[in-house]
Formats: sequence, structure tokens, C-alpha cells
Amino acid sequence: MSNFKVVTITLNPALDLTGHLVDQLNVGSVSLVSKSTLHPAGKGVNVAKVLCDLGAQVTVTGFLGSDNQAPFCQLFEQIKATDRFVRVAGATRINVKLVDSASDVSDINFPGVEVNQAAIEAFEHTLEELSEDHDYFVMAGSLPRGVSPELSAKWINLLHKKGKKVIFDSSREALKAGLDSRPWLIKPNDEELSELLNQELTTTEACQQAALTLESKGIENIVISMGAKGVMWLNQGQWRQAQPPRMQVISTVGAGDTLVAGLTWGHLNQWAQDDILSFSTALSALAVTQIGVGVPDLASVTRLQQQININTL
Repeated sequence: MSNFKVVTITLNPALDLTGHLVDQLNVGSVSLVSKSTLHPAGKGVNVAKVLCDLGAQVTVTGFLGSDNQAPFCQLFEQIKATDRFVRVAGATRINVKLVDSASDVSDINFPGVEVNQAAIEAFEHTLEELSEDHDYFVMAGSLPRGVSPELSAKWINLLHKKGKKVIFDSSREALKAGLDSRPWLIKPNDEELSELLNQELTTTEACQQAALTLESKGIENIVISMGAKGVMWLNQGQWRQAQPPRMQVISTVGAGDTLVAGLTWGHLNQWAQDDILSFSTALSALAVTQIGVGVPDLASVTRLQQQININTL
């Protein structure tokens, strides 16, 4: 069992308030919601939930507001994750996701809690302890106030120097700073990659060219998710591409986090690269057909995996 141990780091978790709109978002006037859910989230928390469903032994850490921690504590207990979050004063933010009738999602992301020096030191101590008996660390999501991109990059570098495999999934300034800290795997989507390089990447070829500039930074695995166009993975100069069949999209919320969890699970199991890619692509493709993050049925993942073609580019 110890082979399946993994730490997920969510520096800026959130309670996700997801509303399904009757029609579309009416900016500047009233929009009606037909149904809604409020649940603990944040990219690393989503990854932890999927990994626990798959059978990994997950320890969760990061910063959590003490005022509204109850839903998180309940979730961690329910999924049997070990809770090593550092509590900070205040309430964890609530992010609003509005899903319209065409399944397009409008995200309204609030800033996180304020993290002080004492909390940073407590987190660094936790990271130090966890690095003694864990090899895989997933750092995913945005940064709260008080944690600079340089500081999060320092933590990636610290783990890298200890020989740990850091799977890093972030965006904007945090992603930019973290790339120079030698994460072992990154998973930008085509939009995040475009933003990172300040150029619009609309084709597979353009995304490939962009990834090659990142490979020179010593990042071993570059995975690019491109929605319905599938997933590309660059490793040791070799490109693989997975194309899922067309899915009935209900919500894309958490699909990228599910992909990260699948990639991590495949590596924990030491599967062949084609199997890792087809499994994680199938897992992520199924995630868009459901509301909420998780793996309700592993058999359907395996069935879909058989339909996924892997090409070398």
C-alpha cells in the first residue's frame, strides 16, 4: 500500500457554489438558477478526492480558514484522506461557478484567506515531515494572499532537491514562477499555455512548439489538455496524443483536476506510458458527463479507455 502514498497541496482551497442556470448568464440583470450545490473544492482537493476513489493513500495539506472548515473536515473523513492542512484565521473563500444551458461555465473566483508568517512556517514544517516518507506531491491551484509566486516556487524547488516528483498544475504568475523550479510534471491547458507565452495557441502544432520551450527548463513531463481535442504529453522528446470519443458534456468543472489525478495514479502504479495516458484521458472525459468530482464507476472508465487511440506525433 505504501507505493500508493501521495500528498496533495492546495494552497488556496475554496467552497464551490455551483449554480445551473435556467438559460444563460444575463450580465447586469437577473439570472435564474435551477439547481445548485455547495461543496469543498480547490484543485488539489479535487485531485485528492479522485485519487482516494481510485485507492490511493492521500495526505492533504495547504491552508484552510478555521471559520468554515467543517465541510472540508467532513469530506476528508469521508474519503479517508489524512488531514495535514494548516489552519489560518478567517473563512475559506467561496467561488461561484455558473453553468449555462450550453454547459459553458462562468467562474467568479474570490481571493483567498490571508496567510501570515507563522502559518507559512507551520506549512514548511509539515512539508518537511511529509517529504520523509512520500515521493509524489501534487501542487495544484492558485495562491492565497500572503503566498507569493516566488514562495510557492521555492517549495517546489525544495521538494525537487529532495528527489521528489512534483506534479504542478497552476496558472498565471504562480505557473510562470514555478516552471523554473523543476517540477516533474506540469499540466497546463491550451488557454493557460497561451497566457503563459503571451500568444494565442489555436492549433496542436502551436501548442507543441510552445511546450518545447518549456522542456528546455528541465521539466520531464509536459501534459497539455485541449478539451474535446484530447490530451498531448511530451516526455523525453517523444509526443503522445490521446483522443477521447465525443462525450455528452454536463459540466467541465474538475475535468482538468481529474486528468491530473489519473496521471498521478498511473505513475504510482508504474504503468506503461500509453496506459497512463489512455486511463487518465478516459477518467477526465467521463468527468465532464457528471456533476461533482469523483469516480462513481471504475468499470466505465476501463470501457472508455478501450476506445481511446494513442498516437505518437
